[in-house]
Amino acid sequence: MGVNGPPSRQLFVTGHTGLHCESPSPAMRLPALSLLLLLLAPGATLAQGDTRLAFLGRQLQQGKDPRSRSQAALVLGATEDPEAVAVLCPGLKDASELVRAAVAKSLAKLLESSALPCLEAHKDEADAAVQAAVREAVSALKEYQARPARLYIAMEGMKDLTRSLPPELVKATEARLRSRLVRRGAVLAPAKETKAQAKGALKKLGVRGFRITPEVHPMEGGGLRVAIVCMTYPDLSLLGQVDVKAGGAQPADLLKALVPRAVEDAAETFEWSNDT
Repeated sequence: MGVNGPPSRQLFVTGHTGLHCESPSPAMRLPALSLLLLLLAPGATLAQGDTRLAFLGRQLQQGKDPRSRSQAALVLGATEDPEAVAVLCPGLKDASELVRAAVAKSLAKLLESSALPCLEAHKDEADAAVQAAVREAVSALKEYQARPARLYIAMEGMKDLTRSLPPELVKATEARLRSRLVRRGAVLAPAKETKAQAKGALKKLGVRGFRITPEVHPMEGGGLRVAIVCMTYPDLSLLGQVDVKAGGAQPADLLKALVPRAVEDAAETFEWSNDT
């Protein structure tokens, strides 16, 4: 029994590397990226006022067939959306062992440390198969947290230069950006870190430091542009800026598609790696 979501839309996404450099490097001479036509993946689809996350959440909570609920859980785990954690965690109390096991596996796949508390609360699950899935998920997340750092990033809050986006959407987009950075191996610097503290952290981790400022801009005729301004950290020498643009959908659709693209472009342009 399948889970069918709202129909996908076509979303036009384009990237551009805007270079505002003090001292150019090879990474800053990349050509502008060509226009892409992106069919939104299930994890980035919104349609007709109903988010796919909310739709799948209802399927997980209200589906009559355990197979349907478990499939909804598995699809949620493939979204790579940090907000899916809050949707999935209640499913660990589902009446069906099939659903509870699917939820545990999906929480592991999301790779979000925020899932650890709800998973650890169910480590003594009565069903043996579910208990194994829960414990494997806890182990996988802790192993993920302990992996070597690749870079150190101080990130400013998302700036809404459209001055029209709902605050909760800006907050969710910022959380999605942080999650994407962590997926790339970033350790995120704490707020109000001193320069001495930053240098100590960089020495301990043995990686390079960057400071980024993410911004959302409006586009003429509709659409949004996400920009990431990047500097060295903690010395704050300007490296440049990457921009990705999208149109043809609602703001939440656009931002879900733009954030991963912006992170990938920034990683390539500014050579985010663990090479020191």
